Amino acid sequence: MKSEEFDIEAHPFEPFLPQGARILMLGTFPPSEKRWSMKFYYPNFINDMWRIFGILFYGDRDYFVDAENKSFRLDILVPFLEKQGIALFDTCTKIRRTTGTASDKDLEVIEETNLREMLRNLPECTKVVTAGQLATEIACRQFGVNPPKVGEYSAFTLGERELRLYRMPSSSRAYPMKPERKAEFYKKVLI
Repeated sequence: MKSEEFDIEAHPFEPFLPQGARILMLGTFPPSEKRWSMKFYYPNFINDMWRIFGILFYGDRDYFVDAENKSFRLDILVPFLEKQGIALFDTCTKIRRTTGTASDKDLEVIEETNLREMLRNLPECTKVVTAGQLATEIACRQFGVNPPKVGEYSAFTLGERELRLYRMPSSSRAYPMKPERKAEFYKKVLI
């Protein structure tokens, strides 16, 4: 009998593609549902993505944090992302976990997201941001560019549009860097 963690998983969220988005942020794939604190991107309460955003835009790492419920404030996060023109999805639409974690090294990619098609639906987007190694590798392969160093970018074109693929540090706490330091990297592309 197969273990549940080895079943193929389809992406649980619809792409978050606000009209007029100018930035597309891509992770690899969400953690398993038992690790969610909310039904939205970067749902694990110990993931620092929304703390990084709080630091950058409000000088407060807990701005989007709902400490009482160990979750994040979707009521202000979603409108904020829409206003800032930040779209979210992941580079994988189907995966198999080789262990119970969301770590890139423990994911077998079954189906990649068609990133070029996604960008065609985001005509004002000029920046693609990857958070993590595997997301960067998949995006670079699809866009035909060499992987940039962390904090840097590689340029590519989609039709007549010039775009930049930025590689940012993972927001996972497994990536050994304080959120304040990670925010310095994300500032290059988000502010």
